[in-house]
Amino acid sequence: MDLSVLSCGLRGHVTYAPDEPDLRARVRTDTPEGEAWRCLRCDDFVVGAPHDSGPAAHAPSVPRGRALRDELIMRFLAVERLLRGIVFAAAGVVVWQFRGDHEHLREVFQSKLPLLSQLGFNVGDSKIVHTVDTALGLSGTTLAWIAAGLVAYAVIEVVEAVGLWLGKRWGEYFAVVATSAFLPLEIYEITEKVTALRAGALVINVAAVAWLVWSKRLFGVNGGAAAYRAERESESVLTVQRAGE
Repeated sequence: MDLSVLSCGLRGHVTYAPDEPDLRARVRTDTPEGEAWRCLRCDDFVVGAPHDSGPAAHAPSVPRGRALRDELIMRFLAVERLLRGIVFAAAGVVVWQFRGDHEHLREVFQSKLPLLSQLGFNVGDSKIVHTVDTALGLSGTTLAWIAAGLVAYAVIEVVEAVGLWLGKRWGEYFAVVATSAFLPLEIYEITEKVTALRAGALVINVAAVAWLVWSKRLFGVNGGAAAYRAERESESVLTVQRAGE
């Protein structure tokens, strides 16, 4: 599947008329329907006036090829972060609402344990029962702090999602720092018990950090900020030149 063609199908073509005669001739042609300009993303000629014009250096930086693939990866990570943020925010709201009735709920829960035993459920050795009983035994203040922590984590995830979706430099740094900060906790959880969910989350987060640091040249890696700026500054001209090749 050609990602450039797919992207143009969803977003529309991007055409630009550079002032430089040699470049202009390479991205323009005449057709029976009128002039046509080569799309900077998918290379197809589009009949009609260009969307914009000016020096090649001022041309829009249109992701294509590797850049487009990187953008899709960023969008995937953003969606994953947003979904996690929603889940943790919902959990925080539930814990907050639950904190005032936890004592009554614990009494009800414990009163039903004999029934579970009669049904053949091993109450004494059940980790689920132990976890629920421990949670119900927490004080209202402790539950309030847990709720605040869950909501705070949700906010971090949402901020990551916004920065990654928009492709902002600060979003990339924020995502790396925030994700790395929680990796020790995720590794500890894996050592306690290996589950598909925990293992999958750890793999995604480690891969995301490594990919962001290397491909986005963060923290001086792979040429650092200077190489990143040079790459960005040359992208507009290269976009026009590639479209004419």
